[in-house]
Amino acid sequence: MSTTKWTVDPTHSEIGFKVKHMMFTNVSGKFTKFDAAATTEGDHFENAAFNFSGAVDSVSTGNTDRDGHLLSADFFDAAQFPQITFESTSFNKKNEGEYTLNGNFSLHGITKPISLDVEFGGIAKDPWGNTKAGFTITGKINRKDFGLNWNSALETGGVLVGEEVKLAIELQFIKQ
Repeated sequence: MSTTKWTVDPTHSEIGFKVKHMMFTNVSGKFTKFDAAATTEGDHFENAAFNFSGAVDSVSTGNTDRDGHLLSADFFDAAQFPQITFESTSFNKKNEGEYTLNGNFSLHGITKPISLDVEFGGIAKDPWGNTKAGFTITGKINRKDFGLNWNSALETGGVLVGEEVKLAIELQFIKQ
């Protein structure tokens, strides 16, 4: 069987995250500049290889001051660490349409293995004849595992920014 390359359709994809603010609400954000690709045997995604890279300076939370703080040395340190990357090590079927995606995630100069849950939406042709595949990917990381340690104590107890970052990713790939 031949190898098939898939590239991300950025106009139909999102790389999002949520983190607790003041321990009782979530702040959502996203990266607006990213690239992703997959390599499969034929059109079958079982055992596919995935990779991702995102521009740290494209972070957007809807608040210019907060985005500026995230880009500073307190958090992402975008000047020194301009990219977030992911390289898969395995993609295993759990149930029909459900997979586990394992790989090496690099953020802030630190690389660690992570595991993500994947819902495979299927493969279809769009109105222009392109073959597309859709994925919903969720998971979580601890930001402190990647050296993002800044925080501020609250008068009421607790901290300003939670440690757990929930990932919410929608990817639509185009068969090449």
